Amino acid sequence: MLQYRIALSLIPGVGDIIGKNLVSYCGGVEAVFKEKKSNLLKIPNIGETLVNSIVNHDLFDRVDKEIAFIEKFNIKPLFYLDAAYPARLKQCIDSPMMLYYIGNADLNASKIVSVVGTRNITEYGKDMCKQLVKDLAAQEITIVSGLAYGVDTCAHKTANENNMPTVAVLAHGLDRVYPHLNKALAEKMIKNGGLLTEFMSETIPDRENFPKRNRIIAGMADAVIVVEAAKKGGALITADIANSYNRDVFAVPGKLTDTFSEGCNHLIKINKAALLESANDLLYIMGWELNKKPKKTAQRQLFIELKPEEQIIYDLLNQKASSSIDELCINARLNVSKVAEALLNLELEGIIKAMPGKVYKLA
Repeated sequence: MLQYRIALSLIPGVGDIIGKNLVSYCGGVEAVFKEKKSNLLKIPNIGETLVNSIVNHDLFDRVDKEIAFIEKFNIKPLFYLDAAYPARLKQCIDSPMMLYYIGNADLNASKIVSVVGTRNITEYGKDMCKQLVKDLAAQEITIVSGLAYGVDTCAHKTANENNMPTVAVLAHGLDRVYPHLNKALAEKMIKNGGLLTEFMSETIPDRENFPKRNRIIAGMADAVIVVEAAKKGGALITADIANSYNRDVFAVPGKLTDTFSEGCNHLIKINKAALLESANDLLYIMGWELNKKPKKTAQRQLFIELKPEEQIIYDLLNQKASSSIDELCINARLNVSKVAEALLNLELEGIIKAMPGKVYKLA
């Protein structure tokens, strides 16, 4: 089956849209290759030149070589009909028929955010990118980017540092890493994330591959963040594609005089991106719950075993943000020694906290 899936993606003239139509009309990928020429010609938008390419192909030597590469390096081939194929991407009409993946991140995680931007990242861009990704760490979000210099690298590295799954979408085969300086980063990502591409091995990072790569970055995410971008560039292409896929797009604003904020400011100006000042803006607009770390407080059931004086002190502190030892003595109607003993016990139990000036509050 895999042999036919890869072969279909290699037939000259058969792109992702036509390939899916062929599978649909023929009833399966293997059936495409076994269908009679006369029947193939009846399929809409399939001309004789294309049919001849299907019938007279000589692809299986190359396919077998690719399968050997896949098996050697434990690569996961993903066909668009597979359950493990990114479901969000599958909704896009021009999504790749075949993907090649190495890693352990879930490509169908509940929350996926793509982060893109210029290769010429500024200090402002680095600071914003790091803070945004770091603040998203508590939300169990998978970060997707393109492994390029600049914003992509910053997003992947920050995700790694915060133990977040992060996936790089590549514009070449899995037999290489581009840029080469990101090889060590890519190896780390395989352990807590992954590398994903639609290109077979031996495919070099040609210029035309990057816009194709960008549609995957846009399509497999719930939202796309543009951190920094000039007036023209791959980040804006990704934003446009994301808009066409009805994905939420966010842009970090910058100074009007900053070259690498012009693209972001323009996206916001023409309502193609929501203004993003912090991670909370994204979480609010996406309707994702703010999973704040719960404040450590003593549980109520522990207080059953408190002594009477300790319970009185706790109740008083529960009514006010803080109180001095003198106030507690007056309100509790206890002498200083008993209040001091109760305060010490409560502090040792971690129920209250001592502040400067003999002031106490609940921990």
